[in-house]
Amino acid sequence: MKVLSKSTILIAFVLFSLLGINNATYGQKHPETKLGWKLGAQAYTFKQFTFFEAIDKIDSCNLRFVEAYPGQVLGGGMEGKMDYKMPDEQRKEILKRLKKKGVKMVSFGVIAPGSEEEWRELFLFAKAMGIETITSEPKPEDLPLLSKLCEEFKVNVAIHNHPQPTRYWSPDIVQAALEGQSKRIGVCADIGHWTRSGLDPVSCLKQLEGRVFQLHVKDMHEKDLKAHDVHWGDGVTNIAGVIQELIRQDFKGILSAEYEYNWYKSTPDVKESVQYFRSVVSKELKGSTL
Repeated sequence: MKVLSKSTILIAFVLFSLLGINNATYGQKHPETKLGWKLGAQAYTFKQFTFFEAIDKIDSCNLRFVEAYPGQVLGGGMEGKMDYKMPDEQRKEILKRLKKKGVKMVSFGVIAPGSEEEWRELFLFAKAMGIETITSEPKPEDLPLLSKLCEEFKVNVAIHNHPQPTRYWSPDIVQAALEGQSKRIGVCADIGHWTRSGLDPVSCLKQLEGRVFQLHVKDMHEKDLKAHDVHWGDGVTNIAGVIQELIRQDFKGILSAEYEYNWYKSTPDVKESVQYFRSVVSKELKGSTL
């Protein structure tokens, strides 16, 4: 048996120690990871920019996950737009660039193809890109098909809500739609749109417990259909209460910052919101037995 030299053992010890320090530092800066949460951004927050410009902005906000949306110009010297019908070469190049940036594409939407063939094409795209969840507002008659595709591809579908009077504005409607469907069909809870509809996001989350896969995180300045985004914690959406409820539910999933205001200069707004979010999470973790 080969005996390791003292110098080799020392180098190994230093490397393992540094790895432990790096992991601890990452956990301190990203406390949500201790809860199994993936905090990122919906690229639509930066819809006035190209996809790769959006990735740079997401990275500058100290976020490591992105929800891409269909139709965003790619940029970065690449032709075309973000599209589930893009060729394999483009898909591979996007994944390569995201990996280099340290950002992972975990979801895609909001989207609802019009035919079974296109739905299957979308699921194939999701599988190829390593996407966990497709966010959608599907036609009710498509739900049995989606149940089948979710199980076949092991990819989730999360039903998204826009404000009333859109199809899935109320959790009652979403809850009814989920009955009898695959457990891989759940909810993308847009808490800002619930607030716009005059609903209490915490109560809505409680009603849909066990089926919440993802959130679009917003804070609204008032409970009105014309309400606009403000820094998280400054509005009426009760971000702290949402965090506490997600912890209670043992939520494991994706949280996409979606700041739909101050479109051209919203990066500082997102940064400040993320800092607030993480400060609340850290406080909750310190006061818990997790």
